[in-house]
Amino acid sequence: MKTSAMAWALASALIASPLAAAAPPILFAQPWIDGTAANEPETQVQRLDADTFVIRQSIKTNFEGPFLYLVFGKERALLIDSGAGGLKIRPTIDRLIEEWLAAHHRTSVSLTVAHSHSHGDHIAGDAEFANRPDTIVVGHSPEEVARAFGIADWPKSIGTFDLGGRTLSIIPTPGHQIAHIMVYDPKLKLLFSGDALYPGRLYVPVNHIEEERASVDRLAAFAAAHPIRAALGAHIEMTDVPGKDYAQRAPSHPHEHRLELSPDSITELQTGLKAPLTTPGERQIHNDFIIAPVPPRDK
Repeated sequence: MKTSAMAWALASALIASPLAAAAPPILFAQPWIDGTAANEPETQVQRLDADTFVIRQSIKTNFEGPFLYLVFGKERALLIDSGAGGLKIRPTIDRLIEEWLAAHHRTSVSLTVAHSHSHGDHIAGDAEFANRPDTIVVGHSPEEVARAFGIADWPKSIGTFDLGGRTLSIIPTPGHQIAHIMVYDPKLKLLFSGDALYPGRLYVPVNHIEEERASVDRLAAFAAAHPIRAALGAHIEMTDVPGKDYAQRAPSHPHEHRLELSPDSITELQTGLKAPLTTPGERQIHNDFIIAPVPPRDK
């Protein structure tokens, strides 16, 4: 074994230690739909507070089973991701908006549909919102994302999005995909972390590994200056057994890992990314996620 490989193996073993990350808070009262029930709904909604909703798309509609986030302020709402297809996602979002309006004695609120990144399992529902009144669908390129959120120097600057009494931080994190962002909510002290950090396989194209390292370094600096209760990503691909994931395209996820990740996982990811990570197919296994180099991608 080469010295660098030995160092990587040792580092991986240390990083994967059960003591590496403190347990995050439990944020959800109910378990998530996981494809194991015979009559599972197409979507499940759990509320973080009166203005924040998490939507899980059923694995039965698409094996990705992504999570979407709907966040309200006094003047507008932000939907992060539009689903993976295999269902109509807009009826769920429209219902939540109607219920929110009724609860807040309002008749309208503008909606912005943005994306953690532009892979197909996060933008498949965009067309459903294209002609929706008082709705903006953010484009998929880094330039369009930067323009929508006032990011002056992509990817080094942090943008903001004012929902009205609730200003979100938009953190560029290219690497997994060139237009990837994370969204920080100071109200709930939560980080909506997309596909760059979640309990699953964190795919990094080997030609974008330096971008990923730089992004996570900037994220770690941001986290050091902002309180984060938990990171909420876009998928669950890990079981509740430390370091064990589901098979690719698994039709159900019995005994799923929790969605919530500790903020300590940011530092753990940062450390793990110091490994060479130059060989597609090699996996660096941690308790709560797996760093998985993949072949080069253009975007």
